[in-house]
Amino acid sequence: MSLTYCPRCGKLFAKGIRDVCHACFEEIEKEYERCAEYLRGHKGATIHEVSEATEVSVKQITKFIREGRISTANLDNMFIPCEVCGLPIKEGNMCGSCRSKLQRDISNLRQPEQVRPPIAGGNKRNTFNIRDRE
Repeated sequence: MSLTYCPRCGKLFAKGIRDVCHACFEEIEKEYERCAEYLRGHKGATIHEVSEATEVSVKQITKFIREGRISTANLDNMFIPCEVCGLPIKEGNMCGSCRSKLQRDISNLRQPEQVRPPIAGGNKRNTFNIRDRE
C-alpha cells in the first residue's frame, strides 16, 4: 500500500484495493444506489434525466454503465458516447464501426508489408525494389 491523494476529494489516503478514499467510495456507492433506484421506476429515462433526478453527474453514471453496474439492455433511452467518435452506444467503450476499424488496423499491422507494384507509366530508372539490388 502506498499513500496517495484521492482524485475525487484530494484527501491523503492509503491506496489499496480502491483508487479513491473510503469516504468517496461510500459516496459513490450511495450515488449508485440512487441511480439504480430511480431507474427501477423510470425505465424510459435518459442519462441526463437520471442525472438531474439523482444529482449524480453524467460522468459518474457513464462510469457505472461502462463498469457494468448499470445495464442498459432493458433501458430504451439510455445511451453513452463511443469513446472514439462520440456516437451513442448501449454498452462498452466503442461503437461497432470504431471497433471494426480498430480490428482492421491491428490485422494490417500483423500482416507483412506488401510489395507495391510499380507505378503505371513510370520507368524502371526512377524506382527500384530491395530485391533488385542483387
